[in-house]
Amino acid sequence: MSAMRSAVFDGDGCVHVDHTPQPRPVHGEVRVRLHGCGVCASNLPVWAGRPWFRYPFEPGAPGHEGWGEIDEVGDGVEEWRIGDRVALLSGRAYAEYDVAPASALARLPSKFASHALPGEPLACAMNIWRRSDIRPGQVVAVVGVGFIGALLIQLANHAGARVVALSRRPFARDVARDCGASDVFPTDDVHAAIGAVNELSGGGCARVIEAAGEQATLDIASGISGEGGRLVIAGYHQDGPRQVDMQQWNWRGLDVINAHERDPAVAARGLREAMEALEDGRIDPFPLITHRFPLDRIGEAFQALSSRPDGFLKAAVIA
Repeated sequence: MSAMRSAVFDGDGCVHVDHTPQPRPVHGEVRVRLHGCGVCASNLPVWAGRPWFRYPFEPGAPGHEGWGEIDEVGDGVEEWRIGDRVALLSGRAYAEYDVAPASALARLPSKFASHALPGEPLACAMNIWRRSDIRPGQVVAVVGVGFIGALLIQLANHAGARVVALSRRPFARDVARDCGASDVFPTDDVHAAIGAVNELSGGGCARVIEAAGEQATLDIASGISGEGGRLVIAGYHQDGPRQVDMQQWNWRGLDVINAHERDPAVAARGLREAMEALEDGRIDPFPLITHRFPLDRIGEAFQALSSRPDGFLKAAVIA
């Protein structure tokens, strides 16, 4: 059996690259020669070595933001051909090859086929966007400006909303302006941030998207949601329970949406919609990918993600 290079996570901030067997597609699957994989903040606990994980991880896991070129097609697959450039929804993409169901792929737009294009977070952004129900003229706040938050600012600005962005990092606030935010605020002082946005919006925003996954950003997002508005939880809250001001939520009559999708069909639809949004100019992810690392330096990618040096927003590992 042919071998490939795969990242293997050992915990405690250790990851090494090993030679492992190439996967083979079964019925209904395709194999993709990966060109790269985005590095997702949700993987930080895996890299750090939290006690609820078992190590070593499966080779290539938990990489899930892969893109590349189909190099083998399994039985029963009619819609894909060897050589097609695709983004895929899979789980072992920190490697040179991965397999995925034929239904979990989207074709890369031809003019971007040679670009670094982590599709899964684009799909997340489109699914969050759909559930946010943003309309022209609304004041929309995005709390937390990472890769997905920046994409949502682009989408809201393109739709004719007035976008307010809040982030701890000055560089992220600069990114927010570049993506179309008309006003930006720091989040270091929670009460000051809430007061500034409520004064600007006249009592709260019609739509608020919390996109950082922290208690402080959830507090800010709750505090700037206007009466009858919609609070969308897009951040991945994975480090323990959260507290919310339920009286505030009740009094303001908020619609609270948890915008994480777990249905594979919904995720795949978001991936296809992302390729359409990319082609028609509603999103431009390429300036947001600020750092690239070869596969054998994947540990450095996670160190950068953990420390977020100035100028960092999103890293990709190039296979």
